[in-house]
Amino acid sequence: MMRTSRWVVIAALLTSYFFLTNEQDAYAMHIMEGFLPAKWALFWWGLFLPFFLVGLRRLVRTLKEHPEQKLLMALAGAFTFVLSALKIPSVTGSSSHPTGIGFGAALFGPWVMVVIGTLVLLFQALLLAHGGLTTLGANALSMAVVGPLVAFSVYQLHRRGLVSHRVALFLAACLSDLATYVTTSVQLAVAFPAPDGGVLASFLKFAGIFAITQVPLAVTEGILTVMVWNWLASYQASPLFEREKGA
Repeated sequence: MMRTSRWVVIAALLTSYFFLTNEQDAYAMHIMEGFLPAKWALFWWGLFLPFFLVGLRRLVRTLKEHPEQKLLMALAGAFTFVLSALKIPSVTGSSSHPTGIGFGAALFGPWVMVVIGTLVLLFQALLLAHGGLTTLGANALSMAVVGPLVAFSVYQLHRRGLVSHRVALFLAACLSDLATYVTTSVQLAVAFPAPDGGVLASFLKFAGIFAITQVPLAVTEGILTVMVWNWLASYQASPLFEREKGA
C-alpha cells in the first residue's frame, strides 16, 4: 500500500510539472504585473511588510535553534512552488491553481511559511511571469500570510483532540487554498468595484468565477498534502513526524 501511495504522489507531481511547462500562455490567478492601481498596490505592500518582517525573524530563530530542519523547509518550499505554479484554465480566460501552503504551515507554523511563500511568489514573478513585483504585496498577503494563518489555525483542531491528524491536515490544506482565493477576490473587488452593487457585487463576481475550478482544486490539494505527509512520515525519523504517528 505504501509503495502504491508513493507512486501516486510521484505521478501527481509529474502531472503538475507537465501542466506547468505546457500552459505558459494562460493567465495565472496571481494578480499580474501592473494590474492593480498604484494606490492599492502600495496599500497591500504596506499591509504585507510587517508580517514578512515578523516571519523573517521567526525563520532566522528557527534555523538557529533547529538547523537540521533546513532540508524540510526546502522541501516545503519546493512543494509550494510546484503546486502554486500549476495553472488550470478557469473561465473568462483566467486560471486557478493550488497553493501548497498547508503542508509547510503544519510543519513549521504560519510565520516561517510567510517567508517561504513570499520567496516562491518572487521567483515565480521573475522566472515564470506569474504575478509581478508591483503586485507582490497583494499576492503575498493572500497566499503567504492569510493562507498559512488559516492553515495553522485549522491544524490546531488536531492538537486539541477535536479531529484526527489526517482530517486536520486535509482541512488545513483545503481551507488555506480557499482562503487565499477569497482574499484575492476581496483585493480585486475593492480595486475594481462594480458600477452596480459596488465592492460586494464585484467580490461575488470574482469569487464566483474562480470557485468553479478552485473548489475541486482545494479538495485535491488536501488529499495530496495528506499523501505526501504520510509518505514522508514513513521514511523520516524527524521528531516533527514521530509525534504524528498513530494519529
